[in-house]
Amino acid sequence: MNKRVYFAGSIRGGRRDADLYKRIIDYISKTDIVLTEHIGDPSKSSLETKPNAQKEIYARDIEWLESSDLVIAECSNPSLGVGYELAYAEKKNIPVYIFFNKDRGLLSAMLTGDDYFKVYLYSNEEEIYPILDSILK
Repeated sequence: MNKRVYFAGSIRGGRRDADLYKRIIDYISKTDIVLTEHIGDPSKSSLETKPNAQKEIYARDIEWLESSDLVIAECSNPSLGVGYELAYAEKKNIPVYIFFNKDRGLLSAMLTGDDYFKVYLYSNEEEIYPILDSILK
């Protein structure tokens, strides 16, 4: 318990799954610390809308990644930023758990072909929570 979780989900790649992210983040937050709670906010954060904030966002997110115990990513909506975060976590030997809705297509072979990543395919949201329990125990 009280793991520091970096939750990764699409922001600039599209907010289609923002409500799902929020429910997952709320679930994780019952027992652990989610460093990236803003990912579940369907509106853009104040920092996201601030002109020339890219360096600030990058520095903040790298700091959170490096201080995390693990990364949980919902990757059903493709995102370059999430892909970068996953590769960074692998480089730093931070455990990575990926969720992907298999009814929405195929997950990138760069993720499914890399044994470092633990990939969980699901069809409905309710399948996610027991897996999260086993990850976070």
